[in-house]
Amino acid sequence: MVGDLHTHSTFSDGSVPAAKLPFLAACAGMTHLAISDHDSITSVRYAYAHPVQDGVHLIPATELTAYDFERAHRVHILCFWPDDCAALEDFSRMMADRRREAVLQSCRELEAICPQFKTQEALDFAQGCDTLYKAHVMRVLWQYGLADGMYNNVYRSLFGLRPVRGKILHNPKYETVDTVLDLIKACRGVAVLAHPSVYHSMELARELIASGRLDGVEIDHPRNTPEDKEELTRLARQHDLIVTGGTDFHGMNANNTRPVGSFSTAGEQIARIEAAARARKK
Repeated sequence: MVGDLHTHSTFSDGSVPAAKLPFLAACAGMTHLAISDHDSITSVRYAYAHPVQDGVHLIPATELTAYDFERAHRVHILCFWPDDCAALEDFSRMMADRRREAVLQSCRELEAICPQFKTQEALDFAQGCDTLYKAHVMRVLWQYGLADGMYNNVYRSLFGLRPVRGKILHNPKYETVDTVLDLIKACRGVAVLAHPSVYHSMELARELIASGRLDGVEIDHPRNTPEDKEELTRLARQHDLIVTGGTDFHGMNANNTRPVGSFSTAGEQIARIEAAARARKK
């Protein structure tokens, strides 16, 4: 038993439909898969509606976005086996609305400076998605040769945050880490801090682990540093945390493409996630 517990589909900012991901997982030898689209109840519902597809067991999941205001960084928290409930639906709809409005504002400003860009084409790329992402905007530019890939120099000039703010950057309002963790608890889900290296979240990870607010940490991720992996492994052993891994697959909507299953979660850890979820749903 082995699984890729971090993937994205066209339900959010991935390029591959959810229905195709189990096949890709099966080809990679995965027995389990989590389609963990951003702030999405749609990916959760897909897994509940398709518990086994192409011989692969789907774990209901979403990757929830929070903000660490103390350190001024986004935070991603994987939520496994949440209830399909009003609280998660409301959060998903709220974030979809906020994200759509932020990216539409970016699109209006981009139309004013780039005559080749039309917002409708970004919306066309977003068909099947609950909202609109920067990835959809970049796909329009890339297809016309106006961008050097998805997330390279052109992306940084438009949407970068540091060291220079992008000229059309508008981010949605994010909720606090405490709010998102409380949501996961209300949904009876299993909370795993995603890729702590990506948003420089190791200090936050130490705090959340010490306070007992996490069920697990994602260690086998392509962008975690060796140093952070070593510390996370030690902390996980010390606090008996679940350890997960995943590719963070986005299909072609990525700079460094990696196939589904190239990073994974061991069978005993998948069993721990399922046991924790069952215990909370009694």
